[in-house]
Amino acid sequence: MSWGFLRDLLSGVNKYSTGIGRIWVAVVFIFRLLIYIVAAENIWKYEHDEFECNIKQPGCENVCFDHFFPISHIRLWALQLIMVSTPSLLVVFHVAYRENREKHHNQKLYKSPGEIDGGLLCTYLISLILKTGFEIVFLVLFYKLYNGFKVPRLVKCDIRPCPNTVDCYISKPTEKMIFICFLVATSCLCIVLNLSELSYLIFKYSIKCYLKRYIKKHQ
Repeated sequence: MSWGFLRDLLSGVNKYSTGIGRIWVAVVFIFRLLIYIVAAENIWKYEHDEFECNIKQPGCENVCFDHFFPISHIRLWALQLIMVSTPSLLVVFHVAYRENREKHHNQKLYKSPGEIDGGLLCTYLISLILKTGFEIVFLVLFYKLYNGFKVPRLVKCDIRPCPNTVDCYISKPTEKMIFICFLVATSCLCIVLNLSELSYLIFKYSIKCYLKRYIKKHQ
């Protein structure tokens, strides 16, 4: 899979972001997307082939693997990356709409089509709320699916067609757990950045509205 589209999307959003938003783009691009492409993808590449159980009963190993890994960590991580990045398209589309509107009317309708104010501010706030929501949903999903953020060395399985309780071994559990902890840490950092940017924009807009009312009142 080519991640070029996600890189281009993040680069486009960076032009219309606040300072905190640019930090978020850097964290997603450097500490999540690049880490995924360069290192994490290879660790889970052969996870099914390297999952071993101490029994040769046909189908037992496959059923146990499916039970303990209903969704691959790496595929869920990829889905999370896509989902938390796509709300930024709302901002890009809104700016494109403004630019197209100016061309259609052949006059300057906005001080700057990319300036975060009015309708674009609402769109930006909605994108931040969606990104934060997706981050939290995926963290909860990770926790629920894998019973925490730990990767055990040994799991016991007694699901049919296994004739009895068998021991199954996960390959490179320590390395996988390090990357999962890194994933959780970067997700939490992104949540903090999104909430900080949300608070900053609301506070800035509130101060701006208050000053306008204050000036009008004294005039």
